[in-house]
Amino acid sequence: MSPPNIILILVDDLGWRDLGSYGSTFYETPHVDQLATEGTRFTDAYAAAPVCSPTRASILTGKYPATIGMTDWIDWGNFVHPARGRLVDAPYIDHLPLGEYSLAKALQAAGYHTWHVGKWHLGGEQFYPDKHGFDVNLGGCAWGLPTGGYWSPWRIPTLEDGVAGQYLTDRLTDEAIRLIQHSAGQPFFLNLWHYAVHTPLEADRELVRKYEQKSKDLGLDRRPTFAEGAVFPCAHKQDQRITRRVVQSDPRYAAMIENLDTNLGRLLAAVAAAGLADNTIVIFTSDNGGLATAEGSPTCNTPLAEGKGWMYEGGTRVPLIVAGPGIAAGRICPVPVTSPDFYPTILQLAGLELPSRQALDGVSLAPLLHQTAMLERDAIFWHYPHYGNQGGTPGSAVRSGAYKLIEFFEDRRIELYNLHDDIGETVNLAQSEPDLVAQLHTQLADWREQVEATMPQPNPDYQP
Repeated sequence: MSPPNIILILVDDLGWRDLGSYGSTFYETPHVDQLATEGTRFTDAYAAAPVCSPTRASILTGKYPATIGMTDWIDWGNFVHPARGRLVDAPYIDHLPLGEYSLAKALQAAGYHTWHVGKWHLGGEQFYPDKHGFDVNLGGCAWGLPTGGYWSPWRIPTLEDGVAGQYLTDRLTDEAIRLIQHSAGQPFFLNLWHYAVHTPLEADRELVRKYEQKSKDLGLDRRPTFAEGAVFPCAHKQDQRITRRVVQSDPRYAAMIENLDTNLGRLLAAVAAAGLADNTIVIFTSDNGGLATAEGSPTCNTPLAEGKGWMYEGGTRVPLIVAGPGIAAGRICPVPVTSPDFYPTILQLAGLELPSRQALDGVSLAPLLHQTAMLERDAIFWHYPHYGNQGGTPGSAVRSGAYKLIEFFEDRRIELYNLHDDIGETVNLAQSEPDLVAQLHTQLADWREQVEATMPQPNPDYQP
């Protein structure tokens, strides 16, 4: 059999519980849920960062963001950074370095078509997808969201505007389908990174009305929607009060998710129509947790704590579904995995050796896709030395087995959670488990030193 085609679908800001197969009872995602029944669904999958650009870089390099030096979202307009509170944000690079031997370059060298469709957000024009091994770039630019909205004209510099009123998610799917239809028998890597479901919240009015009615039918419009929390420092405007969504009920967000799901169905139908379904691997995931505490707070990640921009589970735990030939169907995998794992996983699934020029932090997940297995890895790590726009503060974290330790840099506070017993991170075990805290804290500190992680510094101008 020829090498498998690879489709990597990355959704922007999709929360861990934003799919029916992950427990949502408000959003409707039948095509994604069907994909989960046909493949392996991971319960403990993580993005390498609680924000987008670092996770995207980790996927293409197989490295932790701290290893690369890209630890925060790329502020292409310099609207927010440098952020300050008690600390000053750590410096970070604002592009994917050209010296990285990307996943696309590795597949391109093996004879794959390499196509990028959708959001990029990994640097300006000199760092666009075509500079990192992609034969085609449709929609990828410096932008982190469709600044003109989801309805054409988008004025995205790498995507022609459609007819007036064309929806961006529909158009990106159209472009992906066209590429598949003209693949001419050569294996392909389709890197489909949707702008959805990032703000602005815009969707077809009929779909929005459907979910307005559903909210009423379920009585969600009569329940408290938000719970206000403490004020957090916001670098680009006056201090804001955290507004946490406590129920999934936003009709616009629900409509965006249904449209995304419909487009996944269209894409998979096109793969089948082209006779490629039996030799195509599909990976579906998100770049960080759902947006739950700011900017309209469109979704709720409960039972996970907080959301995008935070070091808690709601900020980094994401859906992950992998389906295709030889992959166990209907299996649920509880092994913790992280986005740098995609690089070695995809190369192994494609029958390729790991490139000697690229030292990887990730490990291949292939054993988890074919059989019940564990990975030979002690821990996974996060490093986010920044103030999140959504209320999170600088810190880093390590997960080993069931336990997760978070170190917050402002006051060097340590929190320890048993995620098997306490997925919501409600009971801090740091005082009752001093030996485990010492072990994990040392492991985290050693890792930071190994990758030469940058650290935030005290803010000399800070006034409580």
